[in-house]
Amino acid sequence: MQKLLLPLLMVTTLFSTELIAADFSENIKQAMSSDVRTDKDKDRDRNRKPAETLKFFGIEDNMKILELVPGGGWYSKLLAPALRDNGQFYLSLGTKRLKDSLLQKKPFDKVQLVGSEGYEFENLDFQVDDLDAVLTFRNYHNFDENERASVNNAAFKALKPGGVYGVVDHTRRHMQKKNDENGRRFDPVLAIKEIQQAGFVLVDYSNLHYKSDDELRYEVGRKTVRGNSDRFTLLFKKPE
Repeated sequence: MQKLLLPLLMVTTLFSTELIAADFSENIKQAMSSDVRTDKDKDRDRNRKPAETLKFFGIEDNMKILELVPGGGWYSKLLAPALRDNGQFYLSLGTKRLKDSLLQKKPFDKVQLVGSEGYEFENLDFQVDDLDAVLTFRNYHNFDENERASVNNAAFKALKPGGVYGVVDHTRRHMQKKNDENGRRFDPVLAIKEIQQAGFVLVDYSNLHYKSDDELRYEVGRKTVRGNSDRFTLLFKKPE
């Protein structure tokens, strides 16, 4: 009997996991077409590939997710409604802009703000310790060395064992010193080193945002680069 039950249990678990993933994929598709998003938001979908990126990070609709430095809410407008019914969505660092606008609307009424609403990094604590994932998009370059360490350590503390840390940012050439053109880029090798120092294990990387024609030389806001920058996409895990 035990020999029969084990394969059945494995098949049932796999089927349930596939259903959850399918539900989240459908939730993201619905969120992508929402009226909450501007035409400018939607125009960036092809380049930013949100559905594929979140799938790579293993995000599902019943997870507890924290997004860091949400900015104008490009990803928040997708994650908040997608997680609203079965999951929990948190925001931290630089959240005032969204607090004063989007968070008053229904798709965002269950979003919780944790840690700092501004950019206070000393003794940073996200006030949770059972998150499934912490995500940050194109923000890692904004922090100095001490701030990055603070963010990485706080992320590690906030995640449950086995939780994931997903990081996307504009690529800087390895070991290239900061200059007027690359300030909004970051060396992915250095990012890996720093995040591993916080206790994380590198699980995988993706070429989803690889751009062969980005020379990694120019400011990402230049007309010739904007929307076409090469970005690294890294997935880390807190050991179980």
